[in-house]
Amino acid sequence: SSHFGTSSTGSEAGTRSPLQASIAAYRVLSMAPAAQDFIKGWPHPELLQTEELKTALLKSFRKGLDKSHQYLNYGDKDNGAYMLGHPDFRKALASFLQRQYNLPVEAKNLMSTVGASMGIDMACRVHGKPGDIAIVEEPTYYLSFTMIKDRGMSLLGVPMQEDGMDIDAVEKLLEKHSGKIKMVYTVPVHHNPTGYTMSDAKRERLVALARKHNFVICADEAYQLLNFEPVNVKPMFYYDDPADPKVLSVGTFSKLIGPGVKVGWVQAHEPLLKPLAGLGWVDSGNNPVIFSSCNLIDFLETGGMNAHLENVSKDLGARCALICKKLREVGLEVVQPKGGYFVWVKSKGKMTGRSGECMSVNKDQFHDWMRLCFCWLTEAQLVEGIEYLRQ
Repeated sequence: SSHFGTSSTGSEAGTRSPLQASIAAYRVLSMAPAAQDFIKGWPHPELLQTEELKTALLKSFRKGLDKSHQYLNYGDKDNGAYMLGHPDFRKALASFLQRQYNLPVEAKNLMSTVGASMGIDMACRVHGKPGDIAIVEEPTYYLSFTMIKDRGMSLLGVPMQEDGMDIDAVEKLLEKHSGKIKMVYTVPVHHNPTGYTMSDAKRERLVALARKHNFVICADEAYQLLNFEPVNVKPMFYYDDPADPKVLSVGTFSKLIGPGVKVGWVQAHEPLLKPLAGLGWVDSGNNPVIFSSCNLIDFLETGGMNAHLENVSKDLGARCALICKKLREVGLEVVQPKGGYFVWVKSKGKMTGRSGECMSVNKDQFHDWMRLCFCWLTEAQLVEGIEYLRQ
């Protein structure tokens, strides 16, 4: 037989040549599930290009241009400078949030921001100084560490529990570092990365501790309105005392409309809100989203945003259910979140997505945990990417 063939006699019959074996192995490998990109916390492009969304936004943008003499300016004669945002947008946002929360929302308690990150960064700038300490959950949204450290504050972590951050641990740290802890940063709803939501009792206790020990609570509520089923949980603002306010509730449209919009808000009582507008770069440059926020007014007022939010929640809820089902199929345990962008899974060997290691203050925990975003990939990629984890 030829050099590459197989012999047809004796014990050699039916064995494969090295080349044939390589081809067979290649075929098996090419059919093996490939790792997928579960790292990106981004919405999938289809969500951002529906005709309904584009039509409603175009209508809203056109309407925004009707008041270009104000929306393209620093302020106007009657309202003065728009430091906290244009009054028209703050009113429209207040009535939109009031319908969503089923709770009173007043324009005077809102400041428009460049997404949630600006709200968090401003909270750190106003309420922290070098040498102060901030408490964070472990694990948590790891990019918050940089914003807090940029201000010269140091970080202390407390464990995350199924009903939110460990408040006993917070209390112990407050007693140990008396007077030095100036901020608690928390993701109280659809927590990134665990998906947990803080209980009412813990929220009340945390705010009571803030009053007793004189620190502010920066509540990162980026996922407050991204619910896959009814979640009756109020923003942290509603647990605050207007006479002695300690809470900055930070919201954003980034996870609802799309991150390129870069319009968010801070909801807080006026004594906490006004100092944000006094920061040097706001004082100099004025509110940074006057025009872009006002272009959303019609979208918020005429139901475009409601319809889009319903679509986004339904779409991402289905993806979340799919990834959780698939994770269980391959033998991994997962707590199915009721909203948000991520699932948090302990590895049984193979890893994918973002390792949890960077989500603890000293990078000394969660090395065998995975934060998986289910929003960016197609459904077929979600299935293949989890199948890749099968041991």
